[in-house]
Amino acid sequence: MSLALATSSGIRLAGRSFLAFVLEPHPPVATWLADLDAMARRSLAFFANRPVVLDLARLAPDRTETDAIVAALRGRHIRVIAVEGVDPAWLGPAIAPIGSGKHSAKVVEFPGNSHPPQQDRRSTASKAPLIVDQPVRSGQSIVHPEGDVTVLGSISSGAEVIAGGSIHAYGTLRGRALAGAAGNPNAVIFAHKFQAELVAIGGNYLTAEQSSPSVVDRSVLFQLKGDVIVTECLD
Repeated sequence: MSLALATSSGIRLAGRSFLAFVLEPHPPVATWLADLDAMARRSLAFFANRPVVLDLARLAPDRTETDAIVAALRGRHIRVIAVEGVDPAWLGPAIAPIGSGKHSAKVVEFPGNSHPPQQDRRSTASKAPLIVDQPVRSGQSIVHPEGDVTVLGSISSGAEVIAGGSIHAYGTLRGRALAGAAGNPNAVIFAHKFQAELVAIGGNYLTAEQSSPSVVDRSVLFQLKGDVIVTECLD
């Protein structure tokens, strides 16, 4: 098929950005895998339908060790789509190499269902605040990588809001709110009525099971103090 024929048939190439987990194993790998399993047990679908980039630069494994780590993750139903920090010749055709120097945003998310969230078309790289004037439905994902997000309605269970800055939910927060997605420790999360599955700031997370029962159904402000998310009731 000639290029002219392909062009006239309406074939079009476009770029699109997606958020992915970045896993960075450290020695001893067996202990790291055990810690990973412990984290996953806090949510039954921890890595469900989520792409993962494996950063092995810190570990510096040989080819056999690389294959073993990738196999261990696949055995845990973790979908590795790319690897960095190793010789690209070691990787099979299904896994892409990534050049060094990429910055990893320290975001940890716990998917609450087995269906991939629908990416909201309002996602933007702009630093301007994003205002969502309707509820965020289950399965929906609002992503604003560099700015604050204000949701005037509720965030349903199974929905998620990811912001490079702070998140303000003026309805009920039942789903997941991940602020400071690029590692901003000064981001905060405000929920008018707190029932969240998970909140995270700068990669530090707090699940529903870890939250105090005394904050449920109350107006709550979450801030990061060191590596700990601190909860303050506002009512």
